Amino acid sequence: MPTNKLTFVLLTAFFVLFILFLYGPMIAIFILSFQGVTGGMTFPLRGVSLHWFADLFESSRYGDLGGAFKRSVVLGLLAMAITVTVTFFAGLGFRRRFCGSGALFYLAIVSLVMPGVLTGLGIGTLFQTLGLRSHWLISGLGAHLTWTLPFGLLIMFAVLNRFNSSWEEAARDAGAGPWQVLTLVTLPILFPGLIAVALFGLTLSYDEFPRSLLTVGTRNTLPIQIASLTTNVTTPALYAIGTLTTALSLIVIALAFAGMAISGRKHR
Repeated sequence: MPTNKLTFVLLTAFFVLFILFLYGPMIAIFILSFQGVTGGMTFPLRGVSLHWFADLFESSRYGDLGGAFKRSVVLGLLAMAITVTVTFFAGLGFRRRFCGSGALFYLAIVSLVMPGVLTGLGIGTLFQTLGLRSHWLISGLGAHLTWTLPFGLLIMFAVLNRFNSSWEEAARDAGAGPWQVLTLVTLPILFPGLIAVALFGLTLSYDEFPRSLLTVGTRNTLPIQIASLTTNVTTPALYAIGTLTTALSLIVIALAFAGMAISGRKHR
């Protein structure tokens, strides 16, 4: 076999194995979540039904699953809004060099290399030292922002690195004021990048486990609730949870792409 053909076959086989390794478990969970009423957590399927999806909301043995879902959504939306706002203006501020900008940048992203459990432990200890009770909407949100803000800032830096400031100069030459330049020129051009920041902020917060574990107090978020269920729930209901959360993530991604497509059409 020629060397080029052998290389192609090996690379193709490696790619197929990589795809199977990446998406195989997700596909298996998706299929098993539709297991029949008498089915178990392994193949083969014993009928096809939506029983385990309904069981999630009808049975009380899964704890406060609905409340955990709502808390994760609220945390994700708040983290998304704060991350988009802060990183947008921070990115604009870093466009010009100023004293201490390098140190401030590294200080802003250092939490990316800090283990999430240690970050959560530090925040939880701080609240305990101050005599405050950990709460999912206060300490939990702060813990999530230590994860979402650095990612959002890096994305904004990448977007602004390709931003042509001559468009803003042209708008100023045409008589536009600072606010008009920001809202009519800068913001629309950066809008696809802001959607990417929002997508990262929402999904990173929604799925966050280690930073939530010691900071949300007595009310669990969805990842913590799911982790607690793995120790006492041995039914396809676990797969149904996985299918629902994956579907929600895919819907968010689809909405993000739709927003970018609509934005692109408006500014053609």
